[in-house]
Amino acid sequence: MQKRVNNRINRIDEEYKKELSNIIGRELKDPNITGLISVTKVKVSTDLKYAKVYVSIMGAKNLQETMKGLKNASGYIRTELAKRINLRNTPEITFEIDDSIEYGAKIDNILKEIMPKKEVNGSEDNDIG
Repeated sequence: MQKRVNNRINRIDEEYKKELSNIIGRELKDPNITGLISVTKVKVSTDLKYAKVYVSIMGAKNLQETMKGLKNASGYIRTELAKRINLRNTPEITFEIDDSIEYGAKIDNILKEIMPKKEVNGSEDNDIG
């Protein structure tokens, strides 16, 4: 029984993630919400009353203002979500910053700096002589 509930919650998480990405990316017109916002993960409680939405924000003018704008728009977002996904309850939405993409890019840059440089033909740069 527990496995079946987890599968249902996981499917709901993914469906909410898809719809929230569409709503946030295409329909929000708040001037305070700037930058590229990606919904990275959604975790819905088992009673479907609460959803924690993890977002990655790249290139925002002011990160705090963007998060405040998302929080202010959560009522509209919740209403749109209720229209698109037909479940008994539509969860109360809270937004959390997910900096894993930014962290991954930072690690990638560090690795590029410490990796040996490659020549144009693809062989490693070795000084023999």
